[in-house]
Amino acid sequence: MVNCCLGMGLSGQVTAVIFTFVLVSPHHPTAGVGHDPLLVLDGYEDSGIRMKCFSERLFAQVQLLWTDGRGDNVTGTPLTSGTTTGNAGSSIILKPGSGNSMSCKIIDKLLKTSTESSVVIADVFFPATSPWLTAFVMLLLLSIFLVIAAIYKLRKNEKTITREKNAQMEIKKEIEELKEKLAEEQQRCQKESQDMSATIEKLQNEMVTITLDETCLHPNTTSKMYHQPTLSSHHEIPPDTVVVATEGFSEKKHYWEVEVGDKPEWELGVVREDVRWKLRNKAKSTFLEGSLFSLQFSQGEYSLTGGKVVGSRIPCRVVGVLLDQQSDILYFFHVEEKCHLAFVPLNSSGKFYPFFSSGSNGK
Repeated sequence: MVNCCLGMGLSGQVTAVIFTFVLVSPHHPTAGVGHDPLLVLDGYEDSGIRMKCFSERLFAQVQLLWTDGRGDNVTGTPLTSGTTTGNAGSSIILKPGSGNSMSCKIIDKLLKTSTESSVVIADVFFPATSPWLTAFVMLLLLSIFLVIAAIYKLRKNEKTITREKNAQMEIKKEIEELKEKLAEEQQRCQKESQDMSATIEKLQNEMVTITLDETCLHPNTTSKMYHQPTLSSHHEIPPDTVVVATEGFSEKKHYWEVEVGDKPEWELGVVREDVRWKLRNKAKSTFLEGSLFSLQFSQGEYSLTGGKVVGSRIPCRVVGVLLDQQSDILYFFHVEEKCHLAFVPLNSSGKFYPFFSSGSNGK
């Protein structure tokens, strides 16, 4: 029995040389009386090492058997000889974990004898995955994940930036629209102010003269009083705080102005003729609906007859009053600012007299 052993006992260089020599050594069968099989390591194949066993005898004369390191028989693959002698041959693939050793036995069918050759191969010569390959693959997968995460983050940031830019554009667009509306509103207000200024100037040119009725004039009340307008929340006026004009109007349009100055409270407008009679006779009573129409200022607020609060809070020292009996409306104007304050519908007909009240205390 001839054994060929390639092991770890030799130095790395010597082992590598022997292994390389065995792999590349060509087989040249020679005639003779020897029957020992020849083992050849043919190369790496299918995660193992391809081994071939050759014999000088013919296939018809001998039988080739493979045995692994555990003593189990292994079926080999017959080799087709390229010579006319038809030498017997077989091959197998030695896989890692199969004992790392393999024997090839030749049994002579006629003489009933056998010869055997064995080989032992160290694990280092088997093809194996590098221990660094797993780490490399993990690093590669981690790198791919990081790249994908970075791309996702960049795209998400890009979408966020795009949304923010769109939101900014929408805000800018809304601001521009608001500016346009504000400009239009300013132009409208300016035009209304100009129109109102022209209206008040025209009314002033047609202003009527109001004469105070001395019999209705309170001693502390004058015709030069300065105030700010507010709406009336009551219908009872003490007669000693009221001054009524001697002129009354029953048709067309009539405009006059009243200086209210800085008084803390006041009320002005028109009263019907029957109310004037009551006031003239110092009769303190509650007036019926439709007998008094006024603008009142009290506690810093403007209000109309019946207590309806007026939105305007523009300080006013001179109030313009327009009695329009063609449209049955009583208008109040801020003379200094040339703007409209409020209006009261006249829901009754007859003769109306201008009046002014300096407040409940007459001061």
